[in-house]
Amino acid sequence: MELAQLSDRNIVFISKATPEDDEFVLWLAPKLEAAGYTVFADVLSLKAGDRWRKEVTASLRDNAIKMLLCCNDTSLAKDGVQEEIGIALDLSKELNDKRFIIPLRLERYKKIFGIGELQYINFVGSWANGLAELLDELDSENVPKNRDEISINPNWELYRQRFSIHVQREEELLTSNLVKILNFPSYIYYYEPTGAIDLDAFKDECSLSKYPVEVYHNGVFTFMGPDEINALLSGVGKFKKKASYPTENFISEGASRPKIKSRETSNLVSSMFRQAWNSLCREKGLTEYAYSSQLGFHFNKSLIPLKKRVPWGDKADRRSSALRGTSKGKVWEYGVTAIVSFWPFPHVKLKARVLFSELSSNEAGSIINDPAKQHKLRRSTCSGWRNKQWHGRLMAYLVMLLGDNETLYLPLSFSSNVELSGMPVILKSPVTTQLPNNLDDEDEEADLTTLGNFDIEEDD
Repeated sequence: MELAQLSDRNIVFISKATPEDDEFVLWLAPKLEAAGYTVFADVLSLKAGDRWRKEVTASLRDNAIKMLLCCNDTSLAKDGVQEEIGIALDLSKELNDKRFIIPLRLERYKKIFGIGELQYINFVGSWANGLAELLDELDSENVPKNRDEISINPNWELYRQRFSIHVQREEELLTSNLVKILNFPSYIYYYEPTGAIDLDAFKDECSLSKYPVEVYHNGVFTFMGPDEINALLSGVGKFKKKASYPTENFISEGASRPKIKSRETSNLVSSMFRQAWNSLCREKGLTEYAYSSQLGFHFNKSLIPLKKRVPWGDKADRRSSALRGTSKGKVWEYGVTAIVSFWPFPHVKLKARVLFSELSSNEAGSIINDPAKQHKLRRSTCSGWRNKQWHGRLMAYLVMLLGDNETLYLPLSFSSNVELSGMPVILKSPVTTQLPNNLDDEDEEADLTTLGNFDIEEDD
């Protein structure tokens, strides 16, 4: 093509699916304009009365210098996007520009004919990093831009605000995933052997302890009394209490004998409280599953049938939620990981987990032990769960753990416990939104993207 004809091209054309890619494009387009580029995207570039498809095609065919292709399986399957890819492939040959199409990887996607070998710009994980890489690419390709007269179309933001959730200046109470630690033992103890011991045997015995212990040097921190610790370690040797510390001071100030900084003592106690949580969950028969760095505990078929709802809430606002169900021919089971922290107040953060098993004879079969498959199932099955569904499952989980009690007791020794509140911490927000606050039980899994209805398969 003549250079004069090429110089007439100045538009960075964004090929996208509507409305799936709108959020990304409304973020990207003004940033490209801020860098001096002229941008076309059919989110708002079409004027009233324009023949939509004709105008899009003409902008790409006659004015585009590059086409940025939003890549995910949903977008690439759209007829309009496929038509634009066909036009762009022809232009790539006419302009002798092998990089006329620049794929933007928004999600993992199946390769399609014509663009499968093109090097993409990766926006997965960080849009900011993707933008930086894209700007470098456009600069290296000498895409025309005007840094002297930057013009950002205000309609990008106006369009985005049309679909945003409006904030109202009214207070709203929000339920967190934190439960307060109400009480714990006043003192923690450090024991050392009275003579020589086999350290390997010592550590092995400690690992079998019913109650939390933390090995430190050749001694052990615990909340157990002398008789308990000596009964536990009777096969190793005799142990004597060398130090006792007020637990609160130990967490915040550290220890002098043995000398430990406060950060380490805080971690040590949080580890012991987490061990106590794990012991309680095992005692109640929950399924234990090792995630990448922490354990999660899930209700299983021996504790609650599939799809059975657990009632929760007070009489005035009684609801129910499921902890186990089926989706896409698999069984899902809700669970949590407990993360203990003492700042800004002593609490346990309950991190939500969802574990998938094979469906066998209308019940859970073997657990799917492939982390990649677990991740894929979570993304597809749980993507449609709304905040109130996650909240409901957490409340149902706590109800099941509590039984007839109002608080949870995590065992630290034969006679001492960590006491946790049976209700999550309530936070007060200075603003609220116009989203509906009530969700009926029958609506919990009723929308098309939730359990039993999700029909979009992700590909490896």
